[in-house]
Amino acid sequence: MNLLVPARRGEAQGGRAARLPEPTQMVFLVLLGLIAIGWVLVALDGGQFLTMESVVGIQQRSAALGIVAIGQTLAILAGSLDLSVAYLISLTSLVAAEIMAGRDGNILPAVAAVLAVSALVGLVNGLVITRLQVHAFIATLGVALIIRGVVDHLYDGPAGKVPESFQLLGYSRIGPIPVSALLWAGVAVVAWFLLSRTRLGYRIYAVGGNEEVARLSGIRTSRTIVITHVLCSVCAGIAGLLLASRLGAGAPTVGTDGGYDLESIAAVVLGGTALAGGKGGVSGTVGGVLLLAVLDTIFNQLEINSFVKDVVRGVVIVIAVAAYARRIKGRST
Repeated sequence: MNLLVPARRGEAQGGRAARLPEPTQMVFLVLLGLIAIGWVLVALDGGQFLTMESVVGIQQRSAALGIVAIGQTLAILAGSLDLSVAYLISLTSLVAAEIMAGRDGNILPAVAAVLAVSALVGLVNGLVITRLQVHAFIATLGVALIIRGVVDHLYDGPAGKVPESFQLLGYSRIGPIPVSALLWAGVAVVAWFLLSRTRLGYRIYAVGGNEEVARLSGIRTSRTIVITHVLCSVCAGIAGLLLASRLGAGAPTVGTDGGYDLESIAAVVLGGTALAGGKGGVSGTVGGVLLLAVLDTIFNQLEINSFVKDVVRGVVIVIAVAAYARRIKGRST
């Protein structure tokens, strides 16, 4: 009978753990709490937090980062990551603006060229990782430096011109919802469907969970990793198109100035996706992106300096990762 006591305690602990909110639920609960705190702080400062202007601003601010973070989610779920996205965004914005040259008739060729360049960069990333057996951190960092060298050599400042019709992508709205937010939502839905309703999604989770077991199960692990990097780069290219539409031209620093490489990884981690791969999903990433966007909005309305912003964002990310780690450890014991 005494032997049953530890088992019952374990069952009770397991029951309590099962009732804990999932990482995706946690990030949205934190988001709601942050909105409430922001509302109070801004009100005490004599302002209004959730005005129509601020809500639209949050959506527009999160769209480009959200698209990149969706692609980063796919790569991280497969046990990889991509540090080249920021420089790729800059490159694709320049490619798009140069080809468009202010003409409506060049929009489709420019979009096709951007998607082709992005897919090529993703293919190179994937092949370097799988064929040359280079760690994803080093491989994508190396590709990022190559792209930076090309961009720095060819461009000293903004170049090309985006026609006004294409700029509607960055600034037009349907009621209170920006078109850019709808674009982000479309990318997120496609990625969610891919992960939850297709064989590729199953393979991505399997490879990220345990690559060797996935290989022994008959999954072509190298192909899966390459595909996720191609998709991640294509998402970065779409973000480059969006930012070019906002700027009206291509800019050699638009990706790096926005910090889309580390910001996208931070959003994915905040959303509960494990950096080791195999656990997480798109919905959590959406929550992570919105969390960062709301945090930025609060900072802007309170006119907090950039140093404090970076410190607070760093603290939030560390606390979130620590909370997830403790939660997983608690479940395994």
